[in-house]
Amino acid sequence: MQRRISYLTLSGLLTVFLLGAGCGKPPAGAGAAGARPPGAVTVNQPAQREVVEWDTYPGRLDAVESVEVRARVSGYLQSINFKDGAEVKKGDLLFVIDPRQYQAELEHSEAELRMALTRFELASNDLSRAERLLKSKAISEEEADSRSKAQREAAAAIQSATAMTQMAKLNSEYTRITAPIDGRIGRKLITEGNLVNGNQGQATLLTTIVSVDPVYCYFDADETSVLKYQQLAREGRRESLRDGKVVCELELANETGFPHKGVMDFVDNRIDPATGTLRVRGVFDNPGPGRVLQPGFFARVRVPGSGKYPALLVPDLAVGTDQGQKFVYVVDEKNTVEYRSVKLGPIIDGLRVVREGLKTNDWVIVNGLMSVRPGVPVNPTRAVIGESAPPAAPAGKP
Repeated sequence: MQRRISYLTLSGLLTVFLLGAGCGKPPAGAGAAGARPPGAVTVNQPAQREVVEWDTYPGRLDAVESVEVRARVSGYLQSINFKDGAEVKKGDLLFVIDPRQYQAELEHSEAELRMALTRFELASNDLSRAERLLKSKAISEEEADSRSKAQREAAAAIQSATAMTQMAKLNSEYTRITAPIDGRIGRKLITEGNLVNGNQGQATLLTTIVSVDPVYCYFDADETSVLKYQQLAREGRRESLRDGKVVCELELANETGFPHKGVMDFVDNRIDPATGTLRVRGVFDNPGPGRVLQPGFFARVRVPGSGKYPALLVPDLAVGTDQGQKFVYVVDEKNTVEYRSVKLGPIIDGLRVVREGLKTNDWVIVNGLMSVRPGVPVNPTRAVIGESAPPAAPAGKP
């Protein structure tokens, strides 16, 4: 019995000792090791620039000049003198139609003209003699009048023969078909040895040529935008669409940054009532070699949508969305994160225009956004826009 009591007493003392040790003070430095250090972020001040807003439209490229090359005389196609798809210059020989028939007709017409000239010379001599004989009453007035009419008839025959000679010469020249414009030629639509028709309305189509430099781009501006452009022109903040001086820029489907520069040279005279849009045309240089702008391509065209104005710009990755509301995180003087609601404009040169909500001396968080919350202290690294560290994930909801 005494041993049992001694065992219980020893156990109780041990329990009291362990409880006393657990209720003691923690080791020095234990609390400091559990505290979370401020998150590292990169901050930028908004860039200040004079900017122009751009409106972007889908468009389609078209050739300035487009020609269907057709036969103008009938005959057998003798030769083809171009490579399909090649660039040609105005006056280059493309096709030759068998010229022998038309050369013979030309020589016949020239002979007829020489005969008419001879008859006219003879009639003129007869008329001169008749006028001298009529003065001496050697011939009658009727005979003199007859010789005068013969001379005028010979003169008319010369005009007729001259016209026939010119027509035969044209037909002979039409057997050599040349390029009417500079441009890129299509494929040949008929091969050598075939009979081509040159009759009007039934002329055989041989190939097509389209000009390649410059090129047009047609696009449609909506009615609201057109009214905005007119208002800006009245206020003197930009040129009128119809002045032919408004700049425009173009990019193809595989391009960025709108590398092709041009001007708008045509605006239609009415709004299309079916679509509520106005047809506009820009003209763009397309230098070789390469000539990347091809008629028929789809493209994106942008035109100035405002006059120049001063704006604040921040990297777009600094902007977050909270149930439709745009915001940025700003670091104050105590390196504490603030939530700032903003109103945005377009993206210009990779930066987002901030219309309202920021000041020029604000420091906006652009990197480390996933680890910050409003009211939390951070460790900011200040940098100039464009010199920030590699971008972090975009801001989420606060």
